[in-house]
Amino acid sequence: MASPAEIVEQYFDAWTSKDFKTARSLLDDDLSFRGPLETLDNADALIESITGLSQIVTGAERRGLIEHGDQVAVVYDLHTAPVPDAAIAEWYTVRDGKIATIQAFFDARPFAAMFERQPA
Repeated sequence: MASPAEIVEQYFDAWTSKDFKTARSLLDDDLSFRGPLETLDNADALIESITGLSQIVTGAERRGLIEHGDQVAVVYDLHTAPVPDAAIAEWYTVRDGKIATIQAFFDARPFAAMFERQPA
């Protein structure tokens, strides 16, 4: 079985290369995601969100990864257009070979307009 760090690396490589099928296969169905702009309570909602985000992603450069038991932290630069690049830290919990939780930390101000609800 892959280590928590290997699972997170596979997930990171999959979603940043727009391989959402592989990314989804590494997530627990009941995944919990918390970030500055949204909170999601299942894996399909996260895949839907990152699929939308991928429209502006031009690349990602991993700065580092730290593993401690079932906890993994990843720090990376997300390259996007037209929004400025963002330094991001994500904290993962891996259980039974799947990512169970993700918490993202970044300056959300440049991305906020993308997540504002449009008037009905």
